[in-house]
Amino acid sequence: MASEMDYFKSICKVSRAFANNFKKKEILNLIIDTALQVLKGKAACLFLDDKEQALFLPVAQRGLSPDYLHAAPQKARELVHKDLLSDGYISIYDAATDERIENHAAKKEEGIASILVVPVMVHDSPIGVLTLYTGDRRKFTENEIAFLTALAEQGGIAIDRARLIEHIRRNSRLFHDLSAGINASLDFKQIITTLTVDLGHSFKAKGVSVMLLDEDHKTLKPVAVHGIDDSLLSKEALAKDKTITQTLKGETVLIPDAAKDNGVFNPEAHQKENIVTILSVPIKSGQSVNGVLRLYFAAPKDFYKDEIMLINAFALQAGLAIQNTACFLSLENDYKDLKDDMWSHRSWF
Repeated sequence: MASEMDYFKSICKVSRAFANNFKKKEILNLIIDTALQVLKGKAACLFLDDKEQALFLPVAQRGLSPDYLHAAPQKARELVHKDLLSDGYISIYDAATDERIENHAAKKEEGIASILVVPVMVHDSPIGVLTLYTGDRRKFTENEIAFLTALAEQGGIAIDRARLIEHIRRNSRLFHDLSAGINASLDFKQIITTLTVDLGHSFKAKGVSVMLLDEDHKTLKPVAVHGIDDSLLSKEALAKDKTITQTLKGETVLIPDAAKDNGVFNPEAHQKENIVTILSVPIKSGQSVNGVLRLYFAAPKDFYKDEIMLINAFALQAGLAIQNTACFLSLENDYKDLKDDMWSHRSWF
């Protein structure tokens, strides 16, 4: 059995390793390996929350056979929110008979006797669970529970930081690619279509739409739509949606739950389309607002401030593309008029 000094040294060692490692996969494996090494377990598994599917899914594991059957992801998530958050951990002495868990036969066949589960927390919210499996029945001590909890907490911080770094790198690449695309092409339709698709993939959005005001600056029309039904962008919807009107005034609008927001036109249609969160940002050209860029998400979505700033920057890039295209068309028309004038003058001679 490990001593308190062993636990302390292990936490210090893993904290140093986390501080120097920014790769998510390596961090996940380090958490699992440390739990097994220090607590002398048979196996360990780390589950992370997939918010889009509302499930806890295994992302790293050691010591389990490839065909081992975990508890149903939905059941695991319910168990966490029911027992784990209230008690701080779940300790199962006999995995073959405990009624709180499923697949008793599979656990017996796998040689799993006892199980200890602790939450992986980030900003006071559970993002997953760390599970230790033993080959012999064990009543876990307070020190063992405290160590696995501390390891999960350190892991949560490292995972969150790794995610943030991934966001920064992804966003930098996306912004670079879009800017390069705008410089390389004057085809406005192509630029905006690329913007909607790339933004959707990068932010894991269900859909993206770009809507622009027509020449009289009174009617909003969709020019690029990706991942959502066109019926959500009907003429009536665009005219009556208060969140769109607010965006056209130059405001960035975050709608946490479209089905419950009074400003959203026809919230039932959004619920039917499985749209939960919407981020709506203005497309500006100079000082005037020319349109609206909206991202739609199938699950509740929290944004870092820099993410909202980045999406606003993309909207500004779209405005710049509009300006560039308008200038090009104007120059093209001027050049055509000049050629026509020159031809008419030559015809005098």
